[in-house]
Amino acid sequence: MYEKPSHKSKISSQILYGEKFKILSKNKNWLKIKTSYDNYVGYIKKINYTDKFKPSHKIKKIFATVYKKPNKNSKTKKKLSFCSFICVKKKEKKFFKFDNYWINKKDVAPINKTENIFSKIKIFKGVKYKWGGVSFKGIDCSALVQIFYKYNNKFCPRDTKDQIKFFKKAKNTKFFKKNDLIFWTGHVAVCINRKKLIHAYGPKKKVIVMNIKKTINEIKLNAKLNVIGKTK
Repeated sequence: MYEKPSHKSKISSQILYGEKFKILSKNKNWLKIKTSYDNYVGYIKKINYTDKFKPSHKIKKIFATVYKKPNKNSKTKKKLSFCSFICVKKKEKKFFKFDNYWINKKDVAPINKTENIFSKIKIFKGVKYKWGGVSFKGIDCSALVQIFYKYNNKFCPRDTKDQIKFFKKAKNTKFFKKNDLIFWTGHVAVCINRKKLIHAYGPKKKVIVMNIKKTINEIKLNAKLNVIGKTK
């Protein structure tokens, strides 16, 4: 999704396979859309889409390979990223059919299945940092948080500035526990335990696990930013 109807414009976010959106207007080869999940507005190139899509399953791994036929020798170059939605039309042995393609059953979960919010977050470890990214090809800090709420059928705003307003903040920002969100101006990280966090970190150019105290000191030293909040 672009901020304006031009490839030269900044990328504000991305939409994944099976994601619902509303068309606000059409401009030559561009569509102005609003995503149904978080009401995010932006421009995309005209694409093939349908208004009769009801997802039944979601991708549960960092990505899933797409196949032409229900066998491993027919794989394509296409991959669906974590939290993409599909509508299963047919089952055959170890494969599900969706649209005109097939996908391995072990790569998907039923659309209504939920789990502890950040239990899978380490699957993104090592994925490159990309402003506006939401997939295995690149992701930013706020998307890394949002994608796991979305996967678990819960709402979370897209941008850090809105996330810090949305979640209930704790007064104490010196002690942390598993699943706490730590906020700086323009940045967010997820605690994986009392000592370590994971975040899509621009300076390191990837999703990385770091010591919490060292991260706070590093961001304060290099970016001149202090922690402005954490979730309860």
